Amino acid sequence: MQWLRDMWTKEGPGIPKDAPAKTGLALFAEILAREWWEMVKLNILFILASLFVVTLPAALAAMARVSVAFVEDRNTYLLRDFTEAFLRYFWRATAWGLALAGALAIGVHAIATYAAGARDNLMLAAPLAIALVAAAFLAVAACHLIVLMVMRDLPALRLLRLAALASVARPLPAVAALAFNVALWLAHILFYPVSVFMPATFNFSLGMFAVAFGVHRAVVLVLDLPEAMRPHRHFKNN
Repeated sequence: MQWLRDMWTKEGPGIPKDAPAKTGLALFAEILAREWWEMVKLNILFILASLFVVTLPAALAAMARVSVAFVEDRNTYLLRDFTEAFLRYFWRATAWGLALAGALAIGVHAIATYAAGARDNLMLAAPLAIALVAAAFLAVAACHLIVLMVMRDLPALRLLRLAALASVARPLPAVAALAFNVALWLAHILFYPVSVFMPATFNFSLGMFAVAFGVHRAVVLVLDLPEAMRPHRHFKNN
C-alpha cells in the first residue's frame, strides 16, 4: 500500500528555481492544468447559486473572487471562499449587475435599431458605429469592474473610474477574454449534443477565469497608480 500513501503524501517534482516565469498563454495553460478540477467544482457552485436568477450577479462576483485567487496562485478553500464572497458582495454585485445589464440592453437595442435603419438610410451608419463601439467598451469595462470590485473595496464612483481607465489602458486582453467566452459557447452549440455537458462542467468557471486572467494586469496597474503618484504630488506641494 506504499504507492497509495505516496500518491497523497509524496512531494511533487516542484519547479526548478532557475526556470523562467511563464507568461501569456503558457501561464494560462499552466494554471488551467493545475486548477481544472477546482474549476469544475466552481462551475457547479455557480450554477447552484444562480438558480434563483436574482442571485446571478452575486454568484458571478463570488466566481470572480475565486478566479482571481487562481490567477494569483493563492490557496483556496473553494466552498468557504465562494460562500464568503457571495454574501460579502451580494448587494454591491446586484446593484452593479442591474446597472450594467440595463446599459447593455440599451446598447443592444440601439445597435438593432440603427442596423435596421441603416439598410435604407446610410446616414444611420455613423450612429450605428458609435453604438457598436459604446457597447463593446461597456462590455470591456464590465470585465474590469467585476474584477476590481472583488480585489479592492472602493467607492462606486472610483470603482467606475478605475474600470474605465483600465479599459482604455489595456482593452485587448479583455476583448480576447470575451472572444474566448464566445468561442466556448459557439463550441457548445456547434458540437451539440456531444457538448451537452460543457455548461454544467466548465463553461462558466473557465469563462470567468479567462476574464480574470485577461484583465488582472490592467487592474493591478490602475490600483497601483495612485500609490505611484503620491510622491510626485507630495514633491509638487513642497
